Amino acid sequence: MGKVVFSVRYEIERNKIEEYYDIVRELKFLLKGKGIQDYSVFKVKGKENEFVEIYIYENKEAWEEFDEATDERMDLLMNKLANIIVDKTTNYSTLFELDLSGEV
Repeated sequence: MGKVVFSVRYEIERNKIEEYYDIVRELKFLLKGKGIQDYSVFKVKGKENEFVEIYIYENKEAWEEFDEATDERMDLLMNKLANIIVDKTTNYSTLFELDLSGEV
């Protein structure tokens, strides 16, 4: 079964960029060992306050089980993050890797 890539793109309030960096630094630390193969945050070229979080899961099961793996600290950070995101700027995308091995 293939990998799953989940991405979230959003704008952060301009006066909250440093707070944002603190939140995602801690998130990156907390997400290690939570069923996520990789977690990265990218700044969108040419956009001062637009970012994309990329979560890579080993397979569909790991992706589906991720919500159950969260804890109170992670929930608190996600709430803090939600409070500094500019309204109506969030876009989600979920990608499922194709199995191109030819096996059915």
